[in-house]
Amino acid sequence: MAASATREKIVTSADRLFYERGFEATSFADVAEAVGISRGNFYYHFKTKDQILDAVIERRIKDRHDMLYTWVDDGQSPKQCVASFIGILLMNNKKIRSFGCPVGTLFSELAKLDHPAEPGAREIFDLFRIWLRRRFEDMGRTHDADALAMHILARSQGAATLANAYPDEPFLEDEVNQMIAWLDAVAEQNAQKD
Repeated sequence: MAASATREKIVTSADRLFYERGFEATSFADVAEAVGISRGNFYYHFKTKDQILDAVIERRIKDRHDMLYTWVDDGQSPKQCVASFIGILLMNNKKIRSFGCPVGTLFSELAKLDHPAEPGAREIFDLFRIWLRRRFEDMGRTHDADALAMHILARSQGAATLANAYPDEPFLEDEVNQMIAWLDAVAEQNAQKD
């Protein structure tokens, strides 16, 4: 296996394990076993678990950035873009019910550990916040775009947490429907001003 492919496989496996088990509970040996390589080969690519964490955060930022801007590039309206963001909850329904939000759970764990990678993990939230704010600005809500963006972030994080706490209840679907109704009302208020 080429070095770049091995490194990519390590980051992919670590990303999944950090999400499912947590960063602290995942060892080098766990990741090496998941990839199917020796620890010696593993150290060729990453010397520390923190280096793997940095690579995982970097990948998560890139993947989320690409997803968000694909919606914009595909010509979705600002409202459709925000609706697509809300829809992530249902798109990842099973994983969220089992493990929580991958962004929120990683940030919470790193914050509890007072880990130096905490600001990097916060960058994913920053990406979401800025992207959502721009969509609300594009909808004409320049005066309160950031507050609206934070509302969606807070509500989606809360919904993910409670869906994880109550995985057998239809809570998540109800929350998504309510968020979409809220978004419709925000868009309608703006349309009436025009």
